[in-house]
This record gives sequence, C-alpha cells and structure tokens, in this order.
Amino acid sequence: MMTKFMTSALVSASLLAGASLAQANMHGDMHPGVWADDQSVAGGTVSAEKVVADANGWLVVHRTDESMKPGPVVGHAPLKAGENQDVAAILTEEVAAGDHLMLMVHSEEGGMETGIFEYTLGAKEDGPIKRDGNLVTATITAQ
Repeated sequence: MMTKFMTSALVSASLLAGASLAQANMHGDMHPGVWADDQSVAGGTVSAEKVVADANGWLVVHRTDESMKPGPVVGHAPLKAGENQDVAAILTEEVAAGDHLMLMVHSEEGGMETGIFEYTLGAKEDGPIKRDGNLVTATITAQ
C-alpha cells in the first residue's frame, strides 16, 4: 500500500511540474527572441523560423547596414504572446540581394488601434521591446 501511495505521489508531482512548465510557457515566461537565417527575398517575404514574444505584438523588418542600427521599416507581421513558428512578413518595398535586414520584436502598446501596425521610425506607438536594455533582433542578409 505504501509503495502504491509513493508511486501515486511521484506521478502527481511529475504531472504538476509539467503543468507548471507548460503554464509558464503559455504566460510568456520564455525569453523574447528572434531566430532567422539569411534567405531569398525573391518571393516578397522575409521569414523567421521562431519568434518568442512576451505579449501580442509585431515582427518588424527594418533595413540596416554595417552600423547595425535599425533603419526604415520594410515589412511586418503580427505575433501572438508566446512562441511563434515560421513567421512571414510581407515586404512593402524592394529589397535586393545583399541588403541587410533586421528582424525585430515590437509591442502592440501605445497605439490608437489594436491589431493595426502604427509604428514609424522613432515613434512610441507599437515600438520595439527591449530585454535587459537591448533590442530583441536578428539580422540577416537578403539573398
């Protein structure tokens, strides 16, 4: 009887630990980040393999150069809170092979309308998020 009770207690503890981990992931306790590789832009899109966001927001594609400072926005795609897989942003301007693009996580905060991307370079509406004082980005080269 004691063995059965201990086994049940261990199974219950394991289930609770797994549920807590799943719940933590659902509530955005994962660190924000962008995972993307150099890629062809011939189809008019840029994709990230994975994006993690603390809250609903945007994957924003900025032009950049060797300075690695974000420049004008050339595309964006909505993000849900948590882990997002295969996020594709439609490019709104021509991007040539060899151009550097910065994929950045932006928030949905500060704008006038939810679900409408309102950011312009330097604005507070739907602006970039920071983790430990740093922008959450990945930089790629268009091919």
